[in-house]
Amino acid sequence: MVVTPDQAAAARDALLACDAIGFDTESKPTFTRGETSTGPHLIQFANEHKAWLFQIGDSTEPHIRAVLLAILERPLPLKIGFGLSDDVKRLYAKLDIRTAGVVDMSVVLRAPGQRNDLGAKTAVAKFFGLKLQKSKKISTTNWALPRLNEKQILYAADDAQVALRVYRHWIGLGNQLPTIKPFKLPKPPKTGIS
Repeated sequence: MVVTPDQAAAARDALLACDAIGFDTESKPTFTRGETSTGPHLIQFANEHKAWLFQIGDSTEPHIRAVLLAILERPLPLKIGFGLSDDVKRLYAKLDIRTAGVVDMSVVLRAPGQRNDLGAKTAVAKFFGLKLQKSKKISTTNWALPRLNEKQILYAADDAQVALRVYRHWIGLGNQLPTIKPFKLPKPPKTGIS
């Protein structure tokens, strides 16, 4: 968990030294029709050895925001994850961050003509012959809590790191990334000012 300015600076330095990092976000789930998500509440990054988790509240500390901007708005390192479309849109809506260099492995691994995206669990089974444990009970917990429990922390770290491991394995098989296209972000609301 990244909290202090020193931890944030160390995370920034370690992550910016990488060519690619695992990336994901978590948001408190919404259960009522019409309810709007206030997420993301947690942003996760990982290299091969460590994961860094940033809690995002209504008043995110300036040192945390600066690190997130430094990592997310640069084209490198590549930000590798699964199912990132909503994550990118929520980061823009909540923090005005225009994420660059995002590689959604769900889309990259989609076979030609296939409609459905390949998720992390399927990719882990396909490439490693292992079963990725992704508890629905944990994924639908309250990610906006001021203190996350150990199971939430492990789940979030795994989500970021598994994407990077799948990517490294896939590249190691001789595959190449297609051209990275930026995600379409919603247009900013009209202010009526010309």
